Amino acid sequence: MVERRSFSQAAERLRLTQPAVSLQVRALEKRLGTQLFDRSGRRVEPTEAGWRLYRGAQRLLALEEQIVSDVAATAEGELEGQLVIGASTGPAAVVLPVLLCEFQREHPRTRVALTVSDTQTVIEQVATRELELGIVGASRRHRGVRFEPFFSDQVILACPPGHSIAGRTVALDDLRDQTLILMQEGAGVRQILEDALRKRPVRLRDMNVRLELGLQESVRRAVEAGYGVTFVSRAAIESNLAAGTLAEARVEGLELRREISLATAVGRARSRVAGAFVEFSRERLAT
Repeated sequence: MVERRSFSQAAERLRLTQPAVSLQVRALEKRLGTQLFDRSGRRVEPTEAGWRLYRGAQRLLALEEQIVSDVAATAEGELEGQLVIGASTGPAAVVLPVLLCEFQREHPRTRVALTVSDTQTVIEQVATRELELGIVGASRRHRGVRFEPFFSDQVILACPPGHSIAGRTVALDDLRDQTLILMQEGAGVRQILEDALRKRPVRLRDMNVRLELGLQESVRRAVEAGYGVTFVSRAAIESNLAAGTLAEARVEGLELRREISLATAVGRARSRVAGAFVEFSRERLAT
């Protein structure tokens, strides 16, 4: 309820009926002798007592996970268990597949489940503990999520080979004449671009944005087909640059880098499998 702000959404998340959730909340309020939620507005908001109960419950859940993790960590034998991880499209397309495959091959009794979404969705799923780990291209503020550096990535301006700006350095004003293809709102690369332009100060709506095509693979294909230019992770198109199916251009004074971050829920202890994967990944990425 605290995370969803809605009886219907909480019921859907718990796979219960809405009346069943309402009944349990009222029973809990009766037992505690205080109101836990303010139902007067359009959204259900926790009262101060509701927040105290929520924070206490989070601490209890974290303690339970810590106990289980401590017991599992002392167990002898081969590493086993499931790793539920989510990633935004940049890291998911470039770095994670190989890391996860190598990790699973080294620990054959583990099971890996990777979901791919935009950055904001991954962060929300980490906060609600649907995902144990998240790998995202932008560290958005969220009081329920802790971020730590994972690796660094460069964002470049990609264009078709033979394009008028291919291999050149152009002024930002010249970019206004180009058809700019963007990823959807919530994508990490788009957020980094918006933040950098805002410092100039320039807004995306001042640019010639004609196409918004979802996530990374969609914009890459559109540029490859000659429909415009886009800002994208260099690592994601390294093979295209090498093969000559895409080219790079530079924009004066616009050096874009993004720190790929590891996201975990605040207070959540890592399982033995998750801890092993993070350690394994840092060793691989450091080489």
